[in-house]
Amino acid sequence: MDEVEQFLRGLELDNRRAAVLTAVACGVGALVLLARKVAGHREAKDKIRRARDRRTESLQRAEQAVLRYKEMHPTTDSAAILSLSLSELTKQLREGVLSPEDVFYSYVEKTLAVHKKLNCCTGILLESFDQLKTINSSKDGLLYGVPVSIKENIGYKNQDSSCGIVINLGLPDTRDSVLVEVLKLQGAIPFVKTNIPQALLSYDCSNPIYGQTRNPCNLQKTSGGSSGGEGALIGGGGSLLGLGSDIGGSIRIPASFCGICGFKPTTGRLSSNGVKPIYRGQKSVFSSAGPMAKDVESLALCMQALLCDHMFSLDPTVPPIPFNVQIYHSSKPLRIGYIEDDGYMQPTPSMARAIREIKNLLEQAGHTLVPYRPPRIGYVANELLVKGILADGGTTLLQKLEGSPLDPSIRDQVISLSLPTWMKKTLLFLIKPLYPRLSEITSATIGVGSVKKLWEQHAAAEDYTKEVIEDWRRCNIEVMLCPVVGPAYSLFYCGKVSGTLTYAMLYNLLNFPAGVVPVSMVTAEDEEELKHYKGIYQDHMDKLFKEAVTGGEGLPVAVQCVALPWRDELCLRLMKECQ
Repeated sequence: MDEVEQFLRGLELDNRRAAVLTAVACGVGALVLLARKVAGHREAKDKIRRARDRRTESLQRAEQAVLRYKEMHPTTDSAAILSLSLSELTKQLREGVLSPEDVFYSYVEKTLAVHKKLNCCTGILLESFDQLKTINSSKDGLLYGVPVSIKENIGYKNQDSSCGIVINLGLPDTRDSVLVEVLKLQGAIPFVKTNIPQALLSYDCSNPIYGQTRNPCNLQKTSGGSSGGEGALIGGGGSLLGLGSDIGGSIRIPASFCGICGFKPTTGRLSSNGVKPIYRGQKSVFSSAGPMAKDVESLALCMQALLCDHMFSLDPTVPPIPFNVQIYHSSKPLRIGYIEDDGYMQPTPSMARAIREIKNLLEQAGHTLVPYRPPRIGYVANELLVKGILADGGTTLLQKLEGSPLDPSIRDQVISLSLPTWMKKTLLFLIKPLYPRLSEITSATIGVGSVKKLWEQHAAAEDYTKEVIEDWRRCNIEVMLCPVVGPAYSLFYCGKVSGTLTYAMLYNLLNFPAGVVPVSMVTAEDEEELKHYKGIYQDHMDKLFKEAVTGGEGLPVAVQCVALPWRDELCLRLMKECQ
């Protein structure tokens, strides 16, 4: 009996020791995790500080260079230079009426002024000052002497392409992207990188590294995203021509919000080599780089310059199809479909009015307009668009954001994606009776679940593309006129209103070329009519959309033009007729 008692006492002592050791181990583990987290936050802060310091230094050095140039060339008429269109500017540069130096420093000075107001730049490319010294060797280029701005995620040697996330800072590109190489070979001078939203998948333009970019037409509104820095800089007059990228309206929405033109080519028409996405491998919704400018002629000239032997040689995956000037300049009457309302998100009064007015103008010009509505748009919005972009349930996106402070513009989206699947499914059950559309979107963010389901999703996207093309052919439609989201949202609304994605992202899914042209401005009558806006679903998202666009009197209103794949020149032709 004594032996049993002694054994039990020993066992009790061992249990106590085990408990103490377990507690100590847990404590040490917690301290290690805490230390790692603190170290991670400190590292993130240091990376952000260094990135901001690099930007500040580049801006200051550019400002000093401009002052020195102005002192030495006091007669330079910058206002006259800045007033020229791209076609006028290239003509005067080619003829020697203007010098590349006068043009370059005029635009650098204007960019610095616009940035101070809008916070649209992530850094001046100081290498451009060296390129300027040798620019006369590129006199034969179509863009000889033209300063060009580029979106932050477009590769430029020795510069970060961070996509607005901390993990990518301090990893400068080792070479220029193909598009930057071709621009240089055509005589253009890439001189500034422009701001983007955190992780790119947003149509706001704010990140914890470089901050919020504002709209050149109204500082209380966003410039849009993800090419929002480009939209703001060009809209503010600091750049004549820029390059953005577009996976869900990322060129077209900033163009709409900022009152400029933007073009998303057929994916594959331009090289994507060196254009960094937030993550690779997503194959359902296509991304494409494309030009942004004040007018359609500038977009066409940029496409003509890029679609050259230089690009076809540098990137053999790009089909060697030069720009077809004959199609762009054709005057043949067109049969044009037009969409007033896609059946998923009711357009604002100004969006709908713009379509009606341009429809009438096109009819007066001799074109035939036929009404159209995309098939099964509710299904497409959730099962093909949202589920396509977030096929992995947002896992890769969340991994990219680890260690980075969250920007307010995407916080709601990230919190929603971070919820465990069981919690999302519980929420779906609870909110479906009250908010069916929100329930469907939330369900789509869970992702596809397996490789088999992913392949099925890819097949469904291919089938839908065929269905739409057959629908166009049945209606004998050559090109399409449709709304684009607008006017510009008030700050901090973009992350809350995802229903409008169908007007832009649909054409990424279909891989149809699409472009945006400003055609009007919001009127007092539009604002008055907006007060009675209810929306198709009359739900919380419709209410938020109304709030986001309220207060837009005087802001730009645009329309969108769309064509079938590889008919990029025809799309640009319709854009030209709308402008």
